Amino acid sequence: MQTVFRIQTQGQGLYEFTRDVARWVDGDGLLTLFVRHTSCSLLIQENHDPEVQDDLAAFFSRLVPPTTDPSMLYLTHTYEGPDDMPAHIKAALLPTHLSIPVLNGHLALGTWQGIYLFEHRDRSHSREVVAHLA
Repeated sequence: MQTVFRIQTQGQGLYEFTRDVARWVDGDGLLTLFVRHTSCSLLIQENHDPEVQDDLAAFFSRLVPPTTDPSMLYLTHTYEGPDDMPAHIKAALLPTHLSIPVLNGHLALGTWQGIYLFEHRDRSHSREVVAHLA
């Protein structure tokens, strides 16, 4: 089984799409999710306390600031905006694909785990995540 999930983002941050995936899976197998973009990532992360997502976004913003930050003056790929190359760096540090077991038609996630697209760009995007259940 294969499908594509489309996730609309509104700038940097984590966007949970666990429910969409859970509605789609069926049977038993291994679910692979793959994001088709080079400036966002996929994460399995806590979905109970929204402060976790805020803190993660704040941490990565400090770890890899925009190219306008004096510490980032060494970067040369800057013509697509000050958030572009930092977005590529964040995507290189974080996963762009996930594997999740599916048991009896249910994602084998922990109690507080959710599936997130982590948008690294400032402006809105329509992101595609390809799903394959085998």
